[in-house]
Amino acid sequence: MHGAMTGPERKSSSLTAPLRWAMFALAWVCVGLGIVGLVTPVMPGTVFLILAAWLFTRSSPRFERWLLTHPRLGPSVVAWRANGVVPRWAQLVATGSMAGSFVLLVVIGLSVPVLAIIAAIFIGTSAYLLTRPTA
Repeated sequence: MHGAMTGPERKSSSLTAPLRWAMFALAWVCVGLGIVGLVTPVMPGTVFLILAAWLFTRSSPRFERWLLTHPRLGPSVVAWRANGVVPRWAQLVATGSMAGSFVLLVVIGLSVPVLAIIAAIFIGTSAYLLTRPTA
């Protein structure tokens, strides 16, 4: 069974096998969240796909290649890796989703200190996204 590699591929790494397996499993969770994010306006999918690619890089080069070459999931990850590109539509959807979420949190009555923390996170994230290249 020396040549057969199942699950996360064997590679020379300082990561232990349990850690590689945990990263591999988490990568698949991120792929699932990324797919949900791509088909719903509630959450951004590309962020989860970028995280999945990073996790696959450390746990399974085979599945990293699969993700990067996938016709629907791969292009945004490849663009991010190449130039830090976030398409304008993704910037606007993510920022709009955060704004809508914040309004919902205000309506349900979260405390002011919690709202302040969330607002700071959303503003910082939006500022970062809106300053990324779009092409």
